[in-house]
Amino acid sequence: MVSPDAGDAGDGEERQARPVYVAKRLADAKRLEEVFTAAGIEYDVEPDTYQGGIIFRSARVGAFFYVAPGVRERAAAVMLENGFSPVK
Repeated sequence: MVSPDAGDAGDGEERQARPVYVAKRLADAKRLEEVFTAAGIEYDVEPDTYQGGIIFRSARVGAFFYVAPGVRERAAAVMLENGFSPVK
């Protein structure tokens, strides 16, 4: 399991992990879970808020996906192969 609060900055301080993907729809979150599971990629998913909207900005809830730093590139490649755009 990968914790969003986990990570080592190298100097003993913990740093906040970056999400690899933010699902704005439940269907997208479920499909990405299936993709990661089929590829054998361990991930964590947590609900969190993000800013959405162009004219009327508002806080919305999405599913934030996290993977370990060592598999981030592989997870991004698997996501691209399956039509997902990873967070940069």
